[in-house]
Amino acid sequence: MKIITTTKARKDIGHIINQVKYHGEVFAIGRRNSIDALLIRFPETYNKLFNDVTNVNAYSKSFNFLDREPEIYSVSE
Repeated sequence: MKIITTTKARKDIGHIINQVKYHGEVFAIGRRNSIDALLIRFPETYNKLFNDVTNVNAYSKSFNFLDREPEIYSVSE
């Protein structure tokens, strides 16, 4: 995750969006040493029956990094 200021986000918004959309990068945007927003790729699939957070968690590639993590829980857990 890259942390950038709101000033940089305004200046480079087109480039930042392309980095998110085409390369899956995640940007935290903030001011005064705080993070105020997170910019992530919009899910490729969107189910209107679920809320936005559930759609992001279920359908985006935000959690693909977990594929490279060791299994620490069994299916029954």
